Amino acid sequence: MAEVEVTREGAVQTITLNRPDVMNAFNRALHAGLRDALKEARDPEVRAVVITGAGRGFSAGQDLTEFTDMPNVGDSLRATYHPNVLAIRALEKPVIAAVNGPCAGAGLSLACACDIRIAADNAIFVPGFIGIGLVPDSGGTFFIHRLLGAPRAFEWMSSNRRLTAAEAHAWGLVSEVVEADAFAARTAELAATYAAMPTRAVGMTKRLFDHADNATLEEQLELEAQLQAAAVQTNDFREGVAAFAEKRPASFSGN
Repeated sequence: MAEVEVTREGAVQTITLNRPDVMNAFNRALHAGLRDALKEARDPEVRAVVITGAGRGFSAGQDLTEFTDMPNVGDSLRATYHPNVLAIRALEKPVIAAVNGPCAGAGLSLACACDIRIAADNAIFVPGFIGIGLVPDSGGTFFIHRLLGAPRAFEWMSSNRRLTAAEAHAWGLVSEVVEADAFAARTAELAATYAAMPTRAVGMTKRLFDHADNATLEEQLELEAQLQAAAVQTNDFREGVAAFAEKRPASFSGN
């Protein structure tokens, strides 16, 4: 059984973490499978990506049976988690974390590295790290700081408090909570909606918001001008303007 399963439905690629017997905990094989899946997601025919978990959870984080065997934890993080987190951010298309159950530790970091998070109503979010004497890693401090703000992010990460899906929604950690029975259908619907959008404009918007975290106003204005000049050259811009003028829905191609 592959540690990561990849399926394609139209322009949507779904990446499923597939170690359900250990709540999709990360080991080297899962990292390698995720790396390959994210490379496959670069295909221009893929216009939206979903990351989810097999079985009853999203991911419990690092497989601690393997963690204790790492000769140098820092080097292991650099070789495994870091490339995959960076690959998610480098994809110029929307990446949706479909959190279908417990999401903890590095699994939480992975979900927060995605562009959009939706949760089943039975999902729970657990920092995990501090509970075993560790610090957040895999980009957790970077993304959770930006999602929640420094005071709330620190309080949550240092307290190890479990958040319900409803609490995560109230905090702005997830954008939507869906009943578990309807979760797969809603995830497919949301992904299909994004896959039908002007993909290059969505990707460039992602770049702009990533850049905005550390840019000056002048730098952000300049990047907006550069990317808007690129967006104007796309077929989807021409289609969008034509559809607006003709008072009809636009049919975007992603180009």
